[in-house]
Amino acid sequence: PGSLFNPKSKKKTPNNTYSSMTSLIECVPNFSEGRDMKIIDAIKDAISNTAGCTILDVDPGSSTNRTVYTFVGDKESVIEGAFNAAKVAKDLIDMSKHSGAHPRFGAMDVCPFIPVRNATMADCANCAKKLGRRLGEELKIPIFLYEEASEKDYRKKLPDIRQKAMGEYEGIKDNIGKEGWAPDFGPAEFVSSWGATAVGARKFLIAYNINLLGTKEQANRIAFNVREKGRGPDKPGRFKNVAGIGWYVDEYNLAQISVNCTDFNVTNIHTVYESCKDDARDMNLAVVGSELVGLVPLECFIDIAEFYIKKENLFIVDERQKVALVVERLGLNSVNRFDPNERIIDYKCKLEDPPLMSMTVKGFVEILGARTSAPGGGSASALVAAMGSGLGAMMGWMTYGSVKFAALDTQMRALIKPLHEATQELVYRIDADTDAFTDYMTAMRMAKDTDEEKALREEAMQKGLQSAIDVPLNTMKIADLCWDAMVELAKVGNVNSKSDLQVGARCLELGIWGCWKNVEINMKDITDQGYIERVSAEAKELWEKADKKCKEVLELLEAR
Repeated sequence: PGSLFNPKSKKKTPNNTYSSMTSLIECVPNFSEGRDMKIIDAIKDAISNTAGCTILDVDPGSSTNRTVYTFVGDKESVIEGAFNAAKVAKDLIDMSKHSGAHPRFGAMDVCPFIPVRNATMADCANCAKKLGRRLGEELKIPIFLYEEASEKDYRKKLPDIRQKAMGEYEGIKDNIGKEGWAPDFGPAEFVSSWGATAVGARKFLIAYNINLLGTKEQANRIAFNVREKGRGPDKPGRFKNVAGIGWYVDEYNLAQISVNCTDFNVTNIHTVYESCKDDARDMNLAVVGSELVGLVPLECFIDIAEFYIKKENLFIVDERQKVALVVERLGLNSVNRFDPNERIIDYKCKLEDPPLMSMTVKGFVEILGARTSAPGGGSASALVAAMGSGLGAMMGWMTYGSVKFAALDTQMRALIKPLHEATQELVYRIDADTDAFTDYMTAMRMAKDTDEEKALREEAMQKGLQSAIDVPLNTMKIADLCWDAMVELAKVGNVNSKSDLQVGARCLELGIWGCWKNVEINMKDITDQGYIERVSAEAKELWEKADKKCKEVLELLEAR
């Protein structure tokens, strides 16, 4: 009731908001219609009216005559949403009349499933197969599985299916019956009004266009340089997991080097962007920003931000500032406004923070005093440790950027960063401790009538206890990383923040001590003697270091 956290209550999840436990899969069907808004909206409505599906983005393109839809849902909802969209498109899109700048071979050209959270690639491959079977059996259209959904190595890459084997839409009639190229589902025949569809499972594909003040041919030259296949088997391009082509966009009055980065952990978009800028400079051409199509994960942006931070020797620790840096460096506002809240999937989905760390201070304190065993001392210790590292970071910020302490700026950059990062991690440990205790309590309630049930219950209880120990132990390890920075700040930080760092050191010490006591109290029921000796020694060592370092910080501050 009120602001109190009730672990037994079921919280309603509003549209576009998903709890941290939800299995979330992204689906990105590409339909071959980018000009008729009635058709575009009808397909959108078919998805958004499907229970459990939330539309994140609809991105039509007139020159490509193609619309990319991005939506999320659970494992069953995304299949239903994609099927409903295809069913509507079958009545409204006639591929025999289609033309556009983008390669295509069907009304629903491609439909990939991508794991977002609490879902695996195997889950997504299963979604693709289920959808493919339904499309083939119920709509009577040829379906090709690709990427991780395909079990045939030669049929994994989309271009190998769509362009090379089928020859796009115009070539399906002559190629679909060739040996080795029968569809995985549906008829092995040319359906003139539809064409064919590729359904797959993959990692995040980032569709990215780099703006060039030049011609289509010049954009193509640069695209061939950067894409993985280059100009052919004997002339490969520079970057792995990159496909590329050049085109001219009439509505923008410029050319674009259009690339798909199929694994941003291998080749991220900034790498391609900087390479294209170099090529354009050599050709006496100008790159004027870039454009992202669809949504991107926050991880992609943070990786790019770290590149420019290192390259330019910048000091940025705030997540939103890192995003702003990427938007500016890549010129993402050049042809359309880039809104991070709408285009970064982590923000668009409004992923909820864990319940305890999201509470008000009043609410958290009230539930600590409630007649319930969790949250308890472990969660409180994590919070106190986070306040300690936070106060350390505060002293750093009160020193950094000031004219009076300008000579310390480089040093402050090095000291603030680990304290900021530790604070961000420690606040999440508040919920982790309670979750670990919940696992143990669940094991306690397991059946124990038979010998087998007793053995399974004991095994689960031991795992729950070890988890309840490992969580506070890891909290101690995170907090321990702060001491070197705290000591240096005590020596040179803005003395006006002396009392803040004193409180911070005590909080950090107390948080570590509290976690140590949580480790000890749960250790008495552990049966693995080797685990007891190893973990007990490690926890004691961390506490003794905290005791020593806290005294050192306080003595240094008292001497100033």
